[in-house]
Amino acid sequence: MERRTFLKLTAAAGATSLAGCASAPRSAEDAGEDYAVLVDLTQCAGCRMCEFACAEANGLPEPDYDEKTVDQVRREPSERQWQVVNRFETSAGEVYARRQCMHCLEPACAAGCLTKALVKTDEGPVVWRADKCMGCRYCMISCPFDGPKFEYHSPVPRIQKCQMCWERLRAGERPACVEDCPMEALVFGKRSELLELARQRIYGNPGDYVPHIYGEHEAGGTSWLYLSPVPFAELGFPTNLGTTSYPELTRDFLTAVPVVLTVWPAFLLALRRANVGDDETAGSPAREE
Repeated sequence: MERRTFLKLTAAAGATSLAGCASAPRSAEDAGEDYAVLVDLTQCAGCRMCEFACAEANGLPEPDYDEKTVDQVRREPSERQWQVVNRFETSAGEVYARRQCMHCLEPACAAGCLTKALVKTDEGPVVWRADKCMGCRYCMISCPFDGPKFEYHSPVPRIQKCQMCWERLRAGERPACVEDCPMEALVFGKRSELLELARQRIYGNPGDYVPHIYGEHEAGGTSWLYLSPVPFAELGFPTNLGTTSYPELTRDFLTAVPVVLTVWPAFLLALRRANVGDDETAGSPAREE
């Protein structure tokens, strides 16, 4: 095979590999049609009805609840409890804030899952599929919000996280936590509409909110959105995530992998053979006339 033909083929193979590896980020229009939940922390009274509604709807153990101690301990979502509400003493006084999987628009957990056990559904929620999971826990390492949890003490361990009541959504119902919130601190709807509602509340009541919708841009955007009377750093929210999704941050690197592993070695081999051929030609005796 001629060197020129060989290089053309290796270049074509590289282009094919790049196309297969790179994936386009979600458009703003697609993200706007995702279902989402807006959490207005100025409305939350810390009743924790959402915790009990989540446990009942998803067959989880009843949340630990001791009125004398529950507000004194900083709790995190776990494999037994997918969402928690904590009390914070802030510059604006007492504020309650809930935490759960944020359901990213471009989820790092799904991008890092080798078997596609975690997937972003068309409706918006990021769900885990037991029949696909091999227990590698890459999703836990990948998530910037520390969302997925692993059942370390189970003989048949699973990844546990908020599913945003995906089955209820498919049946035309709202998530259980939204349904049972007596203070209407949780609003369910399309993401674009909830962002507009959040802006209306901020602009209409500037003294009640910080001018920041948490989740609008963090880590590329999420399907859980928050309004707060104080900066989110006071509530323990990660505030150093940037506005680019984590899969987008690694996309350029992953795109280069096929080139490094397949195209570049083949290219170097072709050059070597070409040079060897040139050396052999240069070293051969000239033909006599």
